[in-house]
Amino acid sequence: MSETTHDSVVAMTSPPSPDDGLTPAELAQKYGLSVSGARVGLGEYVQQLWGRRHFILAFSQAKLTAQYSQAKLGQLWQVATPLLNALVYFLIFGLVMGGRGNMDNHDYIPFLVTGVFVFTFTQTSALAGVRAISGNLGLVRALHFPRAALPISFSLQQLQQLLFSMIVLAMVLVGFGHYPSPSWVLIIPVLALQFVFNTGLAMVMARLGSKTPDLAQLLPFITRTWLYASGVMYSIPDMLAKKDVPEWLDDLLLSNPASVYIDLMRYALMDDYSASNLPPHVWLLALGWAVLVGIGGFLFFWKAEEQYGRG
Repeated sequence: MSETTHDSVVAMTSPPSPDDGLTPAELAQKYGLSVSGARVGLGEYVQQLWGRRHFILAFSQAKLTAQYSQAKLGQLWQVATPLLNALVYFLIFGLVMGGRGNMDNHDYIPFLVTGVFVFTFTQTSALAGVRAISGNLGLVRALHFPRAALPISFSLQQLQQLLFSMIVLAMVLVGFGHYPSPSWVLIIPVLALQFVFNTGLAMVMARLGSKTPDLAQLLPFITRTWLYASGVMYSIPDMLAKKDVPEWLDDLLLSNPASVYIDLMRYALMDDYSASNLPPHVWLLALGWAVLVGIGGFLFFWKAEEQYGRG
């Protein structure tokens, strides 16, 4: 540091700082600083999520209300959309392509509508999850909260939407002679396991979508392929029995998570859908998929917590 006058230059040297020579990490430790938005421990992260439970519920309800706010039929589209899909599949696969096999309309229509509603629950959770971070960057950058709250709230939104659809599904079942029975109680554990699976899947998609926005354009093609491989419009065993395919392919298709949850729901709701239609160890498969994808997806998302909304 120096001061210039008309006659001479007077040199002034500042005293050395006690922080000279310290690394950024040492400076942060000395003054008790921490990285903004750093990932906290897993236990604390879960506690933070629990503390935001009211926000998660309110956010999911707001998204659900706003989803069809511009449509004249409003929330009726929550039910009308999967029903229209089921009608298209009935015309193409049920009538034209013979996908119903030996089932008459008394069994095939409830079989089809159940499959469409249950698969739509998983499909929409994945599609909403892939945009959970990238589509809410303003919120992510403006507020400090555990980012997992976003994919959880989107998955919860889809669960609420499915519960509305279940009322219509019950009407379809009763209309075709499948009346309520004690097995309908199994709806609760099936939906609980599928919700855990869907939430984990939404978290995986949210992390991938936050770094690769183009995934949101690709995912509908992936889920459409998954739809055809999950026995939504036809019975997988009956369809493969007509083909010369290896047994492992039959087991693989029956064990995929969407097929597992669809089969369990059909078993719970349809009188004529016996346990012989289910793949071996189906409840263990449903639990295994929920634990693997639910917990694994949560850990996968949490690992990148400090990266969301940056860059």
